[in-house]
Amino acid sequence: MKFNWFNKKENKILPDYFLEYENSFLNAPKLAINETRFVVFDTETTGFNRMRDRVLSIGAVSLINNTLNVNDSFEVYLKQEIFNPETVHIHGILKEGNITKISELEALKSFLKYIGNSILVGHHINFDIMMMNQILVRNELPEIKNKTLDTEHLYRTSKHTVYQNTLPKERYTLDQLCDELNVSKSDRHTASGDAFITAILFLKIIARLDKNNDLTVKDLLNS
Repeated sequence: MKFNWFNKKENKILPDYFLEYENSFLNAPKLAINETRFVVFDTETTGFNRMRDRVLSIGAVSLINNTLNVNDSFEVYLKQEIFNPETVHIHGILKEGNITKISELEALKSFLKYIGNSILVGHHINFDIMMMNQILVRNELPEIKNKTLDTEHLYRTSKHTVYQNTLPKERYTLDQLCDELNVSKSDRHTASGDAFITAILFLKIIARLDKNNDLTVKDLLNS
C-alpha cells in the first residue's frame, strides 16, 4: 500500500465494476413504488460466523410493479475454500460435484451488476448483507449501499399496524411466515428457492400493507 508524505494511506482506487455499481446511485430518481425495482435475495453459507464462514451460493429474483420477473433471476455457486460438513444436510451443497462454481470475486462482480441501485429484500436480511459485506471487506471495497427491507419486520408491521409499538416483537422464521401466509415451501434451503419463496411472501405482505392503494417506498423504508 502506498503512503503519502504525511504517512497516511492514499485513497484506494476502486475497480471499474465497483465504480459502475456506485455510479448507479448518482442522481437516481425517486420512483413510485410500482416503478421501483426490488431484488429479493438469499445466501447459503457454511455457518453463521461472519469472520470464519463463507457464502456458498447466492440466489435472487427481481420484482417490479408487484410482478415477479422470473426471466430476471440470479444464481451463482461459489468455490469452497472453507468447507463445513456439518451444514451440508441443510443446504445440500457439496465441496465437489457437478455444479459449476465460480470464485468469490467473480460472484461479487456479478451480484453487484445484478442488483445495481435496487432495494434489497430478504428474510432476516441483515445476516445476508453482513455476509456479502464481508466479501467486500476481503476485497478491500466499501460496503453495500442499497437500502434494505426485511420480510419479518414488514410482516410484523402488517400484522400489528395499530399496536406495533406496544406489542412484543415476535420472531418469525421463513417457514413460519410460509405457514401464516399459505406459501409453498418447495425448494427450501437453496438460495434461489428461498429467494423465490421470500419474494412471494413480500408480495403478499405488500398487499396487506397497501389496503388503501397509497403505499409508498418511503412508507416501506420507514415502517
